[in-house]
Amino acid sequence: MIEIGRICVKLVGREAGKKAIIVDIIDNNFVLIDGNVKRRKCNIDHIEILPEKFDIKKGASTEEIKKIFKEKGILEEKEPKVKNKKPRKGGEKPKKIRPRKQKAAPKKGKKKAKTEDEIVEEALKAAEKKD
Repeated sequence: MIEIGRICVKLVGREAGKKAIIVDIIDNNFVLIDGNVKRRKCNIDHIEILPEKFDIKKGASTEEIKKIFKEKGILEEKEPKVKNKKPRKGGEKPKKIRPRKQKAAPKKGKKKAKTEDEIVEEALKAAEKKD
């Protein structure tokens, strides 16, 4: 049933539901297809074989396949993708206001090393208290 020139429909993948022609039989599990799909190797479990068959030679080019598809009215023209954009209103975009991070409190435990002047001042204050 699987033979070169047989029309099939892809069942799996992004090209599911599109028709193609078997261009070459690679082995028991894979065939080369072309048509309304990108020319590629395809697992035979991922296609459904249709009863229609065209006379093409093994490894026919993409142009020949597209010509056959046009003659039979099978070729689906690709429509250009158009993004549906809403018209923008004039004016500037609102700026995002981000909350400010709070500064971390100074870590307790580690003290600064005292300078000589600070040590002298503490000693003088201690002496005054004793008197």
